[in-house]
Amino acid sequence: MQQFLELFHPNPGNAYLLVTTKIDRIADALLEKTANVDGEFAIALYGEGSYQKAKLQQIDSLQKPFKAQPREFDRVIFYDLFTRHASQKMLLRTAYRALSNAAEIVIAEPKGKLKPYETYALLEESEFRAPNLIEDILPDYDVYVAKKMHMWGNGL
Repeated sequence: MQQFLELFHPNPGNAYLLVTTKIDRIADALLEKTANVDGEFAIALYGEGSYQKAKLQQIDSLQKPFKAQPREFDRVIFYDLFTRHASQKMLLRTAYRALSNAAEIVIAEPKGKLKPYETYALLEESEFRAPNLIEDILPDYDVYVAKKMHMWGNGL
């Protein structure tokens, strides 16, 4: 877990969005990271559950996108959701709009669920640059990181 958290270095006022099907220790750890710098933390939860410590958006179907304002977040983290959702491209388009310029997207999926080169191609097609797979940073998960670059791609 500690290695995973080293991916995140929020600056004061940064806003993070966790898009997930479950709330567990990842949510608590990210909340703590952002709270330490007076940042914002929100969760888009696909399914049932509650979380009193952060702004919670509940989505009742894996067919729907999450909601976010343009450039609202500095990091969007897909955790244990990406391969379950009906449209990975829709998720990436929504994340692209929701991210500020030069922000990052993180995808954590159970090991072996995503094929690296196909995932890199999907991220590139969705205008995310410099995609990387970081293995063995979370037990049982593969973690992909990519960047939304200023003045590239979709122009937002």
